[in-house]
Amino acid sequence: MNYNDTIVALATPSGAGAIAVIRLSGEEALEIASGVFSSVSGKVLKKQKTHTIHLGHIKDGDRTLDEVLISVFKNPNSYTGEDVVEISCHGSAFIQQEIIQLCLRKGCRMAQAGEFTLRAFLNAKMDLSQAEAVADLIASDSEASHQLAIQQMRGGFSNEIKRLREELLNFASLIELELDFAEEDVAFANRDDFQQLITKITQVLKRLIDSFATGNVLKNGIPVAIVGEPNVGKSTLLNALLNEERAIVSDIAGTTRDTIEDEIVIGGVGFRFIDTAGIRETTDTIEGLGIKKTFEKMEQAQVVVYLFDAQEFKVSGSKFQIEIEKIKNKYPQKPLVVVANKIDRLSENEKTNFIKTLTPHVSHLTPISAKTGNGVEELKTTLLDFVNTGALRNNETIVTNTRHYDSLLKALEEIQKVQAGINSNLSGDLLAIDIRQALYHFGEITGEISNDELLGNIFANFCIGK
Repeated sequence: MNYNDTIVALATPSGAGAIAVIRLSGEEALEIASGVFSSVSGKVLKKQKTHTIHLGHIKDGDRTLDEVLISVFKNPNSYTGEDVVEISCHGSAFIQQEIIQLCLRKGCRMAQAGEFTLRAFLNAKMDLSQAEAVADLIASDSEASHQLAIQQMRGGFSNEIKRLREELLNFASLIELELDFAEEDVAFANRDDFQQLITKITQVLKRLIDSFATGNVLKNGIPVAIVGEPNVGKSTLLNALLNEERAIVSDIAGTTRDTIEDEIVIGGVGFRFIDTAGIRETTDTIEGLGIKKTFEKMEQAQVVVYLFDAQEFKVSGSKFQIEIEKIKNKYPQKPLVVVANKIDRLSENEKTNFIKTLTPHVSHLTPISAKTGNGVEELKTTLLDFVNTGALRNNETIVTNTRHYDSLLKALEEIQKVQAGINSNLSGDLLAIDIRQALYHFGEITGEISNDELLGNIFANFCIGK
């Protein structure tokens, strides 16, 4: 790919709209735009100052295509670090294509997915982790995922990695220098200071690695499995949570044979609710497959909601307690929310009795009526309490990217080798090998170390025009 030519693409979503923005970037962006733009005041576009906007017409010879506003951003003070021109035209799909085709005939090339941001990275306008955050910001669909992407795009994560890498690089340089004076037995790197640095780096890496569990669910949505026996109201609860008729509801037990999933945002955090087939002994092959899927979804879920019929509790309460204990024992690390449904059919005394009976055995009991909606908001609040948003609120660095997570794990492994080498009094040349590997994995995150295949994989997931 030639990154010295001039590229063009539609920067707004395709289709008709009030306006559309067509973006050009490259050495000839201003020259090409000047050749097709006629200012209403007679200005020559390429002679105008950076960060200015100009009214005029896009013309193909004597033919006027549209009245437009053109924004000028001269290098290096632009998004890509190159000359950038943005044409704001009317949002007709025909006009958009006419202007893009005109730019192509004048010497532009169609931009590849993410190529504008790739050029920003190549021109040192942002590092690789910040560039990846651009895609996350575009894809964010909740307050939490938006805040995570903004934090990373502003360099919170990459700055922390750069500081660690710089400190480690300084010590690596001193150790490498010692190798040049090996015969004189000179020590340039203070071993006590080096030990403190390795301890510090280890602590930071472990904190960042641990944050991935929180960051990943905040970014992608928290999966919540709704489980229980057939006909206890799981589908009704899903509909009540989503406030729409998403799942089929019937008095016939075993209506849900497959899992049904949908997402909502609660308190700025995305939740993915999974309505599952009712758990029971069955000879029905199809229902049996649905029950098997129920257990698979429980494995994948971050939170399990166990739903039971409050009416049935007074008849067979011990059975429900046994099922609750089974789930707690099988998934001891998963938060379990026990929900008593159909409380609208109970008297106050009956409600009081089963709450007294279950409370000692269950840490989170929520009585609801999925049919009337009573208690559903309280259930949402309970689910939100399970989300560790403290780090997010305190603006701490949270890792959300699988590639970064993998590089951090590899960096930690190398740092632990360095620590083992210090403990064993290994020579500087052997320590230097593991330090170089740790530096390599740090560099992978921010882009100091990159290759065409890595960049291709990352930017292939971007949209055209960004």
